Amino acid sequence: MNAALSLSAAASASGADLLLWVAVPYICLAVFVVGHIWRYRQDQFGWTSRTSQLLEHRWLRFGSPLFHLGAFMVIAGHVMGLAVPDSWTEAVGITEHAYHTTAVWAGSVAGITMVAGLGMLCARRLLNRSIRLGTDRSDKLLFPLLSATVVLGITATFAHNVFGAGYDYRSTVSVWFRGLFVLQPQPEAVAGAPLLFQLHALTACLLFAAWPFTRLVHVWSAPIGYLVRPYLVYRRRATTATATPPPGRPRSAPGSRRAA
Repeated sequence: MNAALSLSAAASASGADLLLWVAVPYICLAVFVVGHIWRYRQDQFGWTSRTSQLLEHRWLRFGSPLFHLGAFMVIAGHVMGLAVPDSWTEAVGITEHAYHTTAVWAGSVAGITMVAGLGMLCARRLLNRSIRLGTDRSDKLLFPLLSATVVLGITATFAHNVFGAGYDYRSTVSVWFRGLFVLQPQPEAVAGAPLLFQLHALTACLLFAAWPFTRLVHVWSAPIGYLVRPYLVYRRRATTATATPPPGRPRSAPGSRRAA
């Protein structure tokens, strides 16, 4: 019965709403799934973030932790806000006002942290010639799309929930989001949302479609071994030719060659 009502509501939506809020999300999700399967079968050796630490490490030292910490916080907040209905949080004693206040300020801190880290990483890539020349086509697609998604999300939060009168996206955007995964799309739920939230949702869909073909695939690698492996230290190659040889090995004469 509920599925029939949802399908009836979706059918009554306009053609543009059906395209933007039903067709586009399902196409992006299909590309997300099929693209990962293709990438894993065809490009396992490229399943990496392609670190450029050897080319520059000062900006990376601060930008990467800020970006990843902010990203984890943003993802956790989106899972809580989009996937968990408000009736569930109220059932465990969290009032709507308490949830809204916590979500706005915690989300703002997470967004600012992520934007700061992403800004450092983008500036590093643009200002360092060696890194800029090593930027491939997937990075040229990923960084603007990721930046647009993050900036639109934090702008929507500040415009409507920090400086504005407040907007409850859990009654519109969240309903639409959950409906996609239970095959009960409700495009009308998001069609009336503020423009910034709509643009944020659309760029997020496009980001999911681009995900399998970019460096973002490295998040599925589950680097559990990082917790127990020795710390890696990159060192500059010695430039002096008169370095002291190890005990028992004669010093090489200038111009002589050693067997590989």
